[in-house]
Amino acid sequence: MEDNTKIVTPGDDTILEVRNLVKWFPIKTGFFKRTTGHVKAVDGVSFSIKRRQTMGLVGESGCGKSTCGRTILRLQDKTSGDVIFDGQDVFALSKEELRKMRPRMQMVFQDPYSSLSPRLPVGEIIGEAAREHNIVPAEEFDDYITRVMEVCGLPAYYKERYPHEFSGGQRQRICIARALALSPDFIVCDEPVSALDVSIQAQIINLLKQLQNDFGLTYLFISHDLSVVEHISDTVGVMYLGTMVEYADTEEIFANPLNPYTQALFSAIPIPDPDVKINRIILKGSIPSPANPPRGCKFHTRCEKCMEVCKYAAPVWKEVVPGHFCACHLYDDAAEKKQAEETMEQIRRTETEPVKEEMVL
Repeated sequence: MEDNTKIVTPGDDTILEVRNLVKWFPIKTGFFKRTTGHVKAVDGVSFSIKRRQTMGLVGESGCGKSTCGRTILRLQDKTSGDVIFDGQDVFALSKEELRKMRPRMQMVFQDPYSSLSPRLPVGEIIGEAAREHNIVPAEEFDDYITRVMEVCGLPAYYKERYPHEFSGGQRQRICIARALALSPDFIVCDEPVSALDVSIQAQIINLLKQLQNDFGLTYLFISHDLSVVEHISDTVGVMYLGTMVEYADTEEIFANPLNPYTQALFSAIPIPDPDVKINRIILKGSIPSPANPPRGCKFHTRCEKCMEVCKYAAPVWKEVVPGHFCACHLYDDAAEKKQAEETMEQIRRTETEPVKEEMVL
């Protein structure tokens, strides 16, 4: 596993730092449910987010984006790595300390239909956690929820209605209001507009940007819609099969994608101009299983620029240009190229030795 912890130098303006985060799910088989393998959903991811900024996290379905977001919030345990939120190690906190920090770290889920309880009215859904954490005094609670709803574009008379009475866009506004009611500093937005119509998507994106300006919020915006990510993000990280393959400022990465996977991903962005010819890069095959990822560079089975060394040695995560990080053998220097070739030769020798012994026997 590559150590890609060097990505952004932490400082006073850094609110979240993820260091080599790993989350593997065990594969249990047989009557006794023995662990026979692992699904490597997140396999060594590192990045940092500055206060009041938005980081976009993109990649194909199944690459580990949502698992990464949930693990950062400690909604599920990590396998290894560190998550530092505002100077505190999230996984080192006790239950009581974590409970106190919970309001500051919130999540807007992908599906606005299943993430809302059908048995509670909207006012109770938005205010339930705020009441539990004593965000405001009891006598101010009702007025506080009304203000939160109005900020999110929800009239006060919606309080007594139930989720099934609303459209998809209105439900997502309810989800955002529920997160905002806890006065958070950081919100993980897990594909918050993927289930909505295009016109409603624009409204929700504009709402998120307005709330960020008004309340100083920081977002991790998980999405597969690259045009949305380009519009809302300050920095962008690209994931493939559980690992980060590229990271840079939004303007830099869209103008100059370095990794072949990023180039293929960005070539799929539609351009609303019939006179512009799109040089579409078609990826070969399908994404490999995270339970049995390819050796070496995980993308080599689908890469049109694949070299022999890519099949054996994992690329080094490095800063190719200032602020632009990438993991690809195309950008190896002389020392890295030599190390990768030595790794390739060593693997080849170990693979051929058993065959020679069998021939002697």
